[in-house]
Amino acid sequence: MAWNGIEGALNVPGMIPWYIVVTYFVVALIFVFVWGKRTGGLRNFTTTDLVYIAVGVAIAVGWQFTLGAMIEGAFSSVPFIHFAYWGEVLAIYITVGIVRKVGTGLIAMMIYDILAALFYYGFGGEPVYILYEMLTYGLFIDIMIAVTGSNLFGVKTYLEESKGAVEGEPKRSRKATLLAITHGAILGFLWSLPGSFFYIGFFYPFLYGAFLGWQAVLFDFFSYLPGSIIVGALAGLAAQRIARAVSHE
Repeated sequence: MAWNGIEGALNVPGMIPWYIVVTYFVVALIFVFVWGKRTGGLRNFTTTDLVYIAVGVAIAVGWQFTLGAMIEGAFSSVPFIHFAYWGEVLAIYITVGIVRKVGTGLIAMMIYDILAALFYYGFGGEPVYILYEMLTYGLFIDIMIAVTGSNLFGVKTYLEESKGAVEGEPKRSRKATLLAITHGAILGFLWSLPGSFFYIGFFYPFLYGAFLGWQAVLFDFFSYLPGSIIVGALAGLAAQRIARAVSHE
């Protein structure tokens, strides 16, 4: 018997076993906070940080479900075109590039899901959807923040290089540029996984009791992968500029 639209199916043929997913989430969460503390990424949030997150996520949600969705509607038959998603990537990546503290991804995607449910989706399937957003997209962000020691997209490197610049934007070093592009591309690759492997492979069958098949998983993954990597790299470069403009470091 379903509750709030949740079947709670765990034995649908073809779906990823629940214990693999749960084990990954537990291990990844422990790693993020332990490694984040070790590298300096685990720090207290300020009110300003939370404001940046809230504003950035609101922009992402607004774009995803309004203007982005309208533009994407004209390309609905083209599998590699995802304007709504690309705008979300740009807004979220810039936001987390500004804050760069472990937990930013979890908080950002929690707010994202709440706003999306409140204004667009409704609350059917909750709290599964909020866990899905936080423990996939959000957790990947926090893994990157922890691993890079809060130098996500090379923002810390760029800010250190730009100290002392009097007028205009300082020239971006090759190191800062490479970090922005590399981190953005890696995070873009990681963000191609949740909608395919995690959602279609586990959460969809768990919620609705039906598995769409591994062809659907792979199709979704490869249709999002190129744009996610390219937009992720561009977002990394943009995050450096905007972080410098608002930075108090």
